Amino acid sequence: MVLLILGAVALWLLLSLFALLLRERFYFVFPLSAAGSLCIFAGSVWALSKSQAEIPLAFYLSGFLLHLRLDALASVFLALLGASSFGISLYCLGYFRRTQGANPSLLGFWYHLFLPAMALVLLADDAYAFMMSWEIMALSSYFLVVTDHRITVIRKAGFLYLLIAHLGAFAILLSFAILGKGDWSFAAMRQMDHSAGAASMAFLLSLLGFGAKAGVLPFHVWLPEAHPAAPSPVSALMSGVMLKTAVYGMMRVGFDLLPLQLWWWGAIVLGLGLLAALFGVLFGAVETDMKRLLAYSSIENIGILLVGLGLGLIFFSFGMAPIAALALTAALYHAINHSLFKSLLFLATGSVLHATSERNLGKLGGLVHPMPKVALLTLVGVLALAGLPPLNGFASEWLLLQTFLLTPSLPNSFLNMLIPVAAGGLVLASALAAYVMVKFYGVVFLGQPREEKLKTAHDADLWERLGMGWLAAGCILLGILPVPAVLILDKATKLLVGVGIGQTAGKSFFFLTPIASERASYSPLFFLLVVLAVVILTFVAVRFFYHGRVHRAPAWDCGFGVLTPRMEDTAEGFGQPIRQILEPVFSIERQTPDPFSEKPRYHIQVEDRLWTLLYRPIVRVTEWVAARIAMMQHGRIYGYLLYMFATLLLLLFLAR
Repeated sequence: MVLLILGAVALWLLLSLFALLLRERFYFVFPLSAAGSLCIFAGSVWALSKSQAEIPLAFYLSGFLLHLRLDALASVFLALLGASSFGISLYCLGYFRRTQGANPSLLGFWYHLFLPAMALVLLADDAYAFMMSWEIMALSSYFLVVTDHRITVIRKAGFLYLLIAHLGAFAILLSFAILGKGDWSFAAMRQMDHSAGAASMAFLLSLLGFGAKAGVLPFHVWLPEAHPAAPSPVSALMSGVMLKTAVYGMMRVGFDLLPLQLWWWGAIVLGLGLLAALFGVLFGAVETDMKRLLAYSSIENIGILLVGLGLGLIFFSFGMAPIAALALTAALYHAINHSLFKSLLFLATGSVLHATSERNLGKLGGLVHPMPKVALLTLVGVLALAGLPPLNGFASEWLLLQTFLLTPSLPNSFLNMLIPVAAGGLVLASALAAYVMVKFYGVVFLGQPREEKLKTAHDADLWERLGMGWLAAGCILLGILPVPAVLILDKATKLLVGVGIGQTAGKSFFFLTPIASERASYSPLFFLLVVLAVVILTFVAVRFFYHGRVHRAPAWDCGFGVLTPRMEDTAEGFGQPIRQILEPVFSIERQTPDPFSEKPRYHIQVEDRLWTLLYRPIVRVTEWVAARIAMMQHGRIYGYLLYMFATLLLLLFLAR
């Protein structure tokens, strides 16, 4: 199994070189890339099904001894990587045959360097291997983001992403330095005895570093900029998989490498997760760009993952390992679920972009008729992200809410007061996520086309549909069969906290029981059967008992003529209630037209207040400092000699 995974990594590296050789026909490597993803998925699931929990490896690279290890936690995230990248790579074969970008062979090269870098991040068992893979992952994803580098906005988005990524990498490196005390292997870090202060410093640095990659507030600003800039399959890979490597890093450091866990660590993570969930869903509700909307949705779902991680830390710090295992199971399950349905939705936006050349919601609509297959597959992803049963998004969020119901048993009055508020915030975020998905799907696919060119839009080709179909099937299967998924995740939770929930969850194949059947249980199969029965009975009743009794006539239209697209609800209209109720949260710029204009146009732009209050002053100070430094470069030789002489005097003074 480990050889199968390493063989897939080697295959991806070879395909990166083949993509350069094939040049414009680089897309021919994607079927082999998908085969490598399938090997990663099969090997990791096989490893989780066996009793052997850890497989250590070591090899030399340029004089450094690099350690790799395949354990249960790495296997879960490798399965996530393999499952998502398989569908994305199949999709790429159709997508890049029609849209190849400025330099197609380079795009294929960086894509197939990005995949093995993420796999090696998950396999790394020392700081050398981890940081090397982490930097390759960051650089390759940066070059994928700036594929259309001739566009200024895309270059700026790529620079912002790279800047925050390296800030996070520096914090992770400092965290490893504290954990290892000079020894960079993870095995040595696990044996180190740290004080509470040193452990807290290492944890907070890792939270900063991995949070920057995951898009945790206030380091979220790169997500809404980078995802619209990147090609849609790259956005799917970054949101669906790369963000989860940061979650993996938090779990690895927080539960595996650190010798102790403190309850206030979990409180901080829980608070950050709740803020991210609410922030992401609120900005998604008022966003009018398809890919930016999905980027904000990623911030929201990362927030949900952090909530589960925070609850796990809190419960484990008080010695309540079974409930901590429930929280971590919910977080791991939601990580896999989010990878599938978010990848599916980003691929759907890619098909819409191919067919319409539009990503502005205000210029879309009615695509269910020219693009019925994409509309059906997108509906699966939308329902899953909205958290509706019996799809996978509901199963993981339901497990997380069950964890919240057990928090009154905590021996801390502050947490007993804080956590119910967090539970209410999470429920609000989940409800608003459904609201955002109604807006996304309704505006893009339902109603009438808002532009004439939309009537000639074409559906996705076979390879694109196969890739999206694979991801949609995953959303359905993980929704109606949660018990096998939880049993597989049980090994990872046992590695992290020593116990799992498999004993209760695995008692019945048809019922998911997190703690005890007397408290709560959920059967997605029975729920699905009830839904199907209601639909069938309704169809039969209408078709055979009421058909012919209904008199059809033109609807009373209150004096209006034929309905036009301008009468339909717009994305701005959907977001208006949220915008008005929570106006202080947003930075809003409105442009109102002349009331006497024959064709009045209204424009509203919503910006992130954190960008205005935090990042814009930093940019201005940086530009001012750069301008002052640039004054030194006046091109006169005597000025440079003066700088050298002053530097020499300073060094002599300091050396005394």
